[in-house]
Amino acid sequence: MELNGRSVGVALTGSFCTYAKVIKQIENLVNEHANVIPIFSYHAQTINSRFGNAIDFMDRIQEITGNAPVKTIEDAEPLGPKNKLDILIIAPCTGNTLAKLVYGITDTPVLMAAKGHLRNQKPLVISLATNDALGFNFKNVGMLYPNKNIYFVPFGQDDYVKKPNSMIADTELIIPSLKAALDGIQLQPVLIPPK
Repeated sequence: MELNGRSVGVALTGSFCTYAKVIKQIENLVNEHANVIPIFSYHAQTINSRFGNAIDFMDRIQEITGNAPVKTIEDAEPLGPKNKLDILIIAPCTGNTLAKLVYGITDTPVLMAAKGHLRNQKPLVISLATNDALGFNFKNVGMLYPNKNIYFVPFGQDDYVKKPNSMIADTELIIPSLKAALDGIQLQPVLIPPK
């Protein structure tokens, strides 16, 4: 399904090393004429890292999308009841957010947006980025994968020698994953070899 005219929520959590790649895909979404609604977790809004300053990321994404970011639980909550999104992607989705999603915890704007969106029986796409996907979070990947309306951007180990438990989604597959999810299809193969 095409993204032209669709409202796409892009929810960012704290895997800052992936932001440059995610921002590139946000640009691509806008180029496909999607209405992109950015949503930031509290950590994404406040933590400055060696990859950049939080305010610079928020300003850049607002500039690209033309939409002010959703930054509070109160602002995220109406996304569900008002049925504002056609599809939502958490990109990047940290292990912390993944674990909370499994247990229905809604203590960030991203998780509140996900909860409300799933209530509408619409697709939620996860772009994984966690150092413990094959560790403590392995069970959480397994618990989310078979759920209705949850889809994954294909992912694999990003450095199996130095970080054997780490897995990351291939951000270049974000748009194909969104299009497939809108058709109710999980993009395959889900597990991809390291690059």
